[in-house]
Amino acid sequence: MTDDGHAATVSPPYAELQCLTNFSFLEGASHAEELVVQAKALGLAALGVADRNSLAGVVRAHAAAKDHGLQLLVGARLDVQNAPSILAYPKDRDAYGWLCRLITLGRRRAEKGNCILYLQDLLDHAAGMVLICLGSDDRKDDVSQTLATLIKAVGSDDVFLAVSHCLGGDDRRRIVAAAETARAAGCRLIATNDVLMHVRARKPLADVLACVREGTTIDRAGLLVHANAERHLKPAREMATLFRGFEDALAATLDVVARCRFSLDELRYEYPDEVVEAGKTAQQTLETLTWLGAGTRYPGGVPAKVRKAVEHELSLVAELDYAPYFLTVHDMVRFARARGILCQGRGSAANSAVCYCLGITSVDPARMDLLFERFISAERGEPPD
Repeated sequence: MTDDGHAATVSPPYAELQCLTNFSFLEGASHAEELVVQAKALGLAALGVADRNSLAGVVRAHAAAKDHGLQLLVGARLDVQNAPSILAYPKDRDAYGWLCRLITLGRRRAEKGNCILYLQDLLDHAAGMVLICLGSDDRKDDVSQTLATLIKAVGSDDVFLAVSHCLGGDDRRRIVAAAETARAAGCRLIATNDVLMHVRARKPLADVLACVREGTTIDRAGLLVHANAERHLKPAREMATLFRGFEDALAATLDVVARCRFSLDELRYEYPDEVVEAGKTAQQTLETLTWLGAGTRYPGGVPAKVRKAVEHELSLVAELDYAPYFLTVHDMVRFARARGILCQGRGSAANSAVCYCLGITSVDPARMDLLFERFISAERGEPPD
């Protein structure tokens, strides 16, 4: 009960699913870690990070979410050439792989820093994803057609139409129109806040980033910068007020969270198997290549010091099951050298006699005192850099 005797209202839970980090270059005005901390402080049910044509921000967001006990959805905002932009959230590990391939496809088509994707590209990689269309008034026909296409591809349960309330004056009209578009298409409306920053105090920085991006100044920016500072994370109670009468749009965010259970914790190092010789294990292939390389490096005979180092390293590699890692790097080096591409191992790899024998590095272990544990150690728990 409240102080005046009325029943207290409880805001429905809410997850923010449209959020850029500073890895959306010259657009996102907050670090991933700041967004996670603020989302947790506001009591949000989850946070979805979807940078523009990129997964760059999700690694730091994932680490921060684990530290602060917040559920994180890993996704990307896909700017499609022939359709409205779409938020793509993989539901499982396979779908995450398809999303990575899709972004790679778009990046390889374009000059560095850009991405070129078409709706058909998304459809070809859409299995296992939740797709949230970002509609707008001036593309209403495109939105309706895109929703119909997405629903045909993945089903109506995994397609949503996003709408935001950023206190622009016409928000209620836009939400009503978006709700009708979603209803006509046969999918659900979903509430987002189109987040650029974790707190409103970052608005000046967001404006500066926009000016740098557009090549102008604050005085001349005009409509190139946002009219207010509303594109920050908001608590569920505020979102409930903004979307009063459209509570299902808030509930839809939780349905997406329930569907998207993928976590970066599921990822493991996976190396190609074509680098392994037929009929041999990866370790056996590595040992064969290493001793052949040693014979080439030392045509007069492998020095006892080097032989001892190689045997020690191969033993540790076998213990840690890192042979596929060495074979993959060796294959890359062999490819580069065969085509006259400059290629040289660096850093702590120079402490490895195996790397020298494989031709990855050029530091002769017969003439140096190497410390292999700088390169690989059982205590590290992961392959070397």
